Amino acid sequence: MVAFRYRHFPPPRHRRPGIGMAKHRIFFLAILTALTLGSCARKQLSDAEIVALDAVALRAEIVAQRVSALRVTQVYLHRIAALDDSGPTLSAVIELNPDAEAIARQLDEQLERSVPGPLHGVPVLLKANIDTADRLATSAGSLALAEHYARADAEVVAKLRAAGAVVLGKTNLSEWANFRGRKSTSGWSSLGGQTRNPYVLDRNPCGSSSGSAVAVAARLAPLAVGTETDGSIVCPAGVNGVVGFKPSIGTVSQRGIVPIAHSQDTAGPLAHTVADAALLLSVLAEPNTAPAVPASAAGLRVGVIRNYDGAGRNAAVEAAFTEALAALERAGAVIVDPVEAALPPEVARAELVILLAEFRDDLGAYLGGVERGPRTLDELIAFNTARADEVMPYFGQELMLAARDSGGTADAAYAAAIRTVEAARSALAELFTQRDLGALVAPTNGRAWRTNYETGDSYETNSSDIAAITGYPSLTVPVRLADELPLGVSFIGRPGDESSLLALGAALERERGAFPEPRFLPSLD
Repeated sequence: MVAFRYRHFPPPRHRRPGIGMAKHRIFFLAILTALTLGSCARKQLSDAEIVALDAVALRAEIVAQRVSALRVTQVYLHRIAALDDSGPTLSAVIELNPDAEAIARQLDEQLERSVPGPLHGVPVLLKANIDTADRLATSAGSLALAEHYARADAEVVAKLRAAGAVVLGKTNLSEWANFRGRKSTSGWSSLGGQTRNPYVLDRNPCGSSSGSAVAVAARLAPLAVGTETDGSIVCPAGVNGVVGFKPSIGTVSQRGIVPIAHSQDTAGPLAHTVADAALLLSVLAEPNTAPAVPASAAGLRVGVIRNYDGAGRNAAVEAAFTEALAALERAGAVIVDPVEAALPPEVARAELVILLAEFRDDLGAYLGGVERGPRTLDELIAFNTARADEVMPYFGQELMLAARDSGGTADAAYAAAIRTVEAARSALAELFTQRDLGALVAPTNGRAWRTNYETGDSYETNSSDIAAITGYPSLTVPVRLADELPLGVSFIGRPGDESSLLALGAALERERGAFPEPRFLPSLD
């Protein structure tokens, strides 16, 4: 089954208000009046009002029974049909859950007899490299895994279901989480096609969690789960104007997620607000690692990274960065400017050695459990070669070939690379201690580039490697639009200190005000 889309959406069901009896009696007239007033108080939210709610508020409306989980699910299914399948045709959602309405209906019934979970009735989209034990494939965007149905839920999915979330479907991604070819185009997969940036449609959504970020930005779901190895949550968040959180390594279980490298892989939230990201992270996190409720940012010392990759190249990025720093100062944060936190070139080289070695071993182990599709890395490479016209029309599989030919995690080169990264991690920890920092901050992204299959991705600004390689947590928050395209900043914190990042992100949000919604412009020409 390839890219199954559930296209029949029944109309929303509306409750009829109760009607009193014996209206000729004043007593029953009073009852009727009370019922009528109560009905007005419980007036159904419009589709637009439902879609405009953040996840925290939406859950409150569902639990208070002012709107049903079924109605909410149907509203989002209709919106996906209108914006993702047609209209601007965002191609953010690769597959819809045919059981979504049944799940929502069941949650509505449970509300009468059980305590609601923290995400009760809230629709959530999952990146298509996350296992679900249902009728959704775990494809990683590849035709090779188009018929791969997992036997068990990933740990993060089990947590979502236990929290009462409605798994709405799966999102498109850069195929194999952008670890296939050296000249890749973010947001493209052989199964899902090209995801488009909702702000300007011919611009790239960045990757690999492109579909998850675009889905949230376009309000195809209030929440989505992405995954990151290096930049795959924070870059799509910045480019598409949403909040993205890459947790500390070990905060969220990797079980049941198609891997690149266990030393850097993690799942994380994509959301409209920092509060929503905190809510989702609290559900996804392992026991005893969930972040505390964000406190005030007042007094937090924030180190300003001035030597990030691409520093000084773009005036709009620098202006947005300056604006964000001013907002943090107004919120009471202490700005420590500058600090030297960018990683030296040898660390980036070590990262690639580690990713290739771990990909060879980790993906091989994952594919061993696949029933319908390649069972080894060699079989996957052979599949891609045999169907190159469909799978590799724009870029190749050089990274997969390099991983196959590497020595894996048993090789001496891998051990040496690990030592290099450990030294960088220690140096970063020392910086935090010496300067008494609660967090670092740097621009996340430049303006989204025009999607171009001949040249591939074109990153002008990047700071994701600092947190990605060291395993530190990172939170991206949008700051402003520059010529219709979002720019964001990333906060990097100590491992396990997600709460400080949430406090800073929430403070920036309050000072910034509402962020502009996407307008689905065809181009900037």
